[in-house]
Amino acid sequence: MNGRTEHGPDRAAAAYREVYGAAPAGVWAAPGRINLIGEHTDYNDGFVMPLALPLTTLAAASARDDGVLRLSSGDVPGSVVTLSVDALSPDARDGGSWAAYPAGVVWALREAGLPVGGADLHFDSSVPTGAGLSSSAALEVATATALDELYGLGLARPEAARLCQRAENDFVGVPCGVMDQMASACCTAGHALFLDTRDLRLRQVPLDLAAAGLRLLVVDTRVKHELGDGAYARRRASCEAGARALGVRALRDVPYESLDDALAELAGAERSGGDGAVPRRVRHVVTENRRVAEVVRRLDAGEPAAIGPLLTAGHASCRDDFEVSCAELDLVVEAANAAGALGARMTGGGFGGSAIVLVAEETAGAVAEAVGKAFAAAGHRGPRIFPALPADGARRVC
Repeated sequence: MNGRTEHGPDRAAAAYREVYGAAPAGVWAAPGRINLIGEHTDYNDGFVMPLALPLTTLAAASARDDGVLRLSSGDVPGSVVTLSVDALSPDARDGGSWAAYPAGVVWALREAGLPVGGADLHFDSSVPTGAGLSSSAALEVATATALDELYGLGLARPEAARLCQRAENDFVGVPCGVMDQMASACCTAGHALFLDTRDLRLRQVPLDLAAAGLRLLVVDTRVKHELGDGAYARRRASCEAGARALGVRALRDVPYESLDDALAELAGAERSGGDGAVPRRVRHVVTENRRVAEVVRRLDAGEPAAIGPLLTAGHASCRDDFEVSCAELDLVVEAANAAGALGARMTGGGFGGSAIVLVAEETAGAVAEAVGKAFAAAGHRGPRIFPALPADGARRVC
């Protein structure tokens, strides 16, 4: 779904009335996110630290009593997808359609034994697609939040996030971890979410950068290299292979202090065949978990400026060991740091999308200008740059 600037619950409700001929029962919102640190660790049972953005997907919705699910979007005007909830199945879905995401949520809720029937839903989003800001998770969580209230399901936020992840994994067919859905469901304004993705223990860590004279910028490169889910799935498979070779449940169980020994063991196995990718993937995950812990420690100590080098180190690991960066993301990091940023890194799955840049308030304009000039000099389309303000997670807004 493409980002919108004319965006709000009144607009979503009015569009719902235009499509369905009646007022909705309510309007619910779920945000996109950035990840401060902890990339590709979530499907390795690791640690992540996202924060929600003010950009949201809105779902105007009402329940139906006839088992019919109707879906419409402000990005696809004049089109209504009509489905039977009893016929929803991963085998029958169109994984290339945006409607597979909300339909998958309905399927996952019903698969969990929850009494969900039909519904009319209309979506309007300001979360840009392809920017690495979790537009799909926002769509899923907005759907789950609306259905939770419409059907009185009483879902806890982490449970809703898990079911949305199942929708994306098993219905849409994208092997994502749970971070994006947890961020959209559980974040709170003014905080980053420190999350253990194994057991979903979470802590809201205060993140008041303005009080420290800092600003966090999001740089949407506006490019998406179509390596897509196949490259994502290959990296997940490499991580699982590494865990099997090391005899652990998941890579989060490899201690940082034992990393050198683990890499030596993997290197020996790789000499019997392999391209060396597995040790690199393992090194990224283990060191990235360490970086998450260190960022939390420095924020708890009231030292937000000190996280900058950790962001840059995380980008280097994503670029060199996990190999999910691209020329445009690397250019953001290089140009921003050269212009005086405190640190910068790609955020999200990679292969395009967005980077984040930590700057002192007084240098924010100069750093943004330097990134724009670097893109122009390289012949790239100008990036979209805006501040990241930690926002609330999913909620009813009307």
